[in-house]
Amino acid sequence: MNAPLPTGLQASLFGTGQRLHIQHGPTDLVIDADGPDRMALFEVAVGSMRDVLTGLAAELPHLRKAWQAQTPPSGPVARRMHTACSIAGDRFVTPMAAVAGAIADHVLTAMMASRHAATATKISVNNGGDIAFWTSDGAITRAAIAGLDAAGLTLRGPTCWRGLATSGTGGRSLSPGIADSVTVLADCAALADVAATLIAGAVDCPQAAGIDRRPAHDIDPDSDLGATLVTVAVPQLTPSQVDRALAAGRHLALQMMDGGRIAGAVLELQGERLVVGLDKTTALLTTGQSPADISIHGED
Repeated sequence: MNAPLPTGLQASLFGTGQRLHIQHGPTDLVIDADGPDRMALFEVAVGSMRDVLTGLAAELPHLRKAWQAQTPPSGPVARRMHTACSIAGDRFVTPMAAVAGAIADHVLTAMMASRHAATATKISVNNGGDIAFWTSDGAITRAAIAGLDAAGLTLRGPTCWRGLATSGTGGRSLSPGIADSVTVLADCAALADVAATLIAGAVDCPQAAGIDRRPAHDIDPDSDLGATLVTVAVPQLTPSQVDRALAAGRHLALQMMDGGRIAGAVLELQGERLVVGLDKTTALLTTGQSPADISIHGED
């Protein structure tokens, strides 16, 4: 690199495919690209991370507050986080809901702006499961979906869908809802991140007894959710309760699809799966066919 990188930023190649791993603080990226200039693209990716964490730290107090349309931040990643929150409407969300996806988008954008991108047919930036990707004309990108053991998504380029993110109670997320997982396909990873967070929060069955919720700050003192009650345990629900909870998430996903910025979502709760949208892939996903049989077609 032409300039020194921040202390603590580590970058290395790994695996037989020689993918790039970048770790800096809480950010853990796995990056892949094809073409003869892939190593040059990896250099661009590393350089794009130079000021990300310091920039976010400077605006952290603002980013941890409830989103407001009229108060955009100044940094490039922070602006992506803020813009993605517009899909929330009047629902509570903080820009931190988009941080992982926004960082992935930032790195992908830097790689795409490089002259070396002309030699690639696909690029992916995976930030802890929130993925930004680009797929050129005729190329294929495959992605796994949380909760789907034998199926996933295959996108055939060119596609306008460039982000995939998962939220729910089954991972690192804190959520007021009860979904095990919600995975969203959207036009960028930051938007998918926010949409998955909100849809997972909407999956709920208020009538069910025994759902254990606690203030977010009791679980994580640094949580941007503050005193918001988040789910820590869900009892075994009846089939009708599971159906009602998933239907609530489906309702919100359909509302978000109306804006044209998400392709759809896969919702999972206690072994039951609900696929919303995703064009003609619904039947394939629910029957568990292989990823090669599933395609989503889009146009830029």
